[in-house]
Amino acid sequence: MTLLLQYVANGLAAGSLYALVALGIVLLYRCSRVLNFAHGDLATLGVFFAFSGITRGWPYGLALLGGLAGAAAVSAAFYRLLIKPVRQATALSLVITTLGFALFLSGLMVWAWGTDTKVFPFPLSEVRVFRFGGVVVSELTAGSLAVGLVLVAGLSALVQRTRLGLAMRAVAQNPVAAQLLGVPAGQVLAATWAVAGALGAAAGMLLAPAVLLDPFMMLDPFLKGFAAAVLGGMDSLPGAVAGGLILGVAESVFAGYVSVKYKATLSFVVIVAVLLVRPEGLLGRPFHRRV
Repeated sequence: MTLLLQYVANGLAAGSLYALVALGIVLLYRCSRVLNFAHGDLATLGVFFAFSGITRGWPYGLALLGGLAGAAAVSAAFYRLLIKPVRQATALSLVITTLGFALFLSGLMVWAWGTDTKVFPFPLSEVRVFRFGGVVVSELTAGSLAVGLVLVAGLSALVQRTRLGLAMRAVAQNPVAAQLLGVPAGQVLAATWAVAGALGAAAGMLLAPAVLLDPFMMLDPFLKGFAAAVLGGMDSLPGAVAGGLILGVAESVFAGYVSVKYKATLSFVVIVAVLLVRPEGLLGRPFHRRV
């Protein structure tokens, strides 16, 4: 039983990061119906911004805020300059646009920072641990889980309790009607992309101390976040959180009791299984089109 609790604790910490990535994916899909395959690279760029600030002697908190702001600004600019002009194009065209931007960003990061892995400074340690009975949790794991849950709660408050959140929900439900009622849909969508970019960068900053920093660091977490979004429902923010936590725990338990070797394939099995059994996800709603 103690071993199971240990796996669950580790899985919840990883799942909170998957949930942050999934929230960014779902937030963009809800508001703009775009699957942003550059989301992971935008997140990595934000981490590199923060890393550059730290290495230049900026105060640590200011460097992290600078990384979040940088990722948010680039994400909003991506929407304004590339996505908005082609929003009426086919879904495939939008996917290709995001994939092209992802390749551009990865090449830019390789050119600017190189391919060598870098140690991302972090105040929490993987060596110092907390003990809860027989369960051992490192400072970094506990901190990642706590910060992840705080950011999830913050996004929930933003969407449910602010004017911007109300505008986001209005644009997501019916952008034309929202514009007719005076909601600046373009500005709201740009803000949505900025929030999603900052969420991804936050997940990257929590992940970088454990896996080391390189231009392709977020590739695997992005795929896990995408799987979590599909599991929870592509139009459900609570579903993204639930999907991330469930996937994190499932991976940890699977690696502990079955095989670490095939742990990475579990996400793809989850995607296929959910699409076959419940395409709208655990907390998603079936999509109906009136003709």
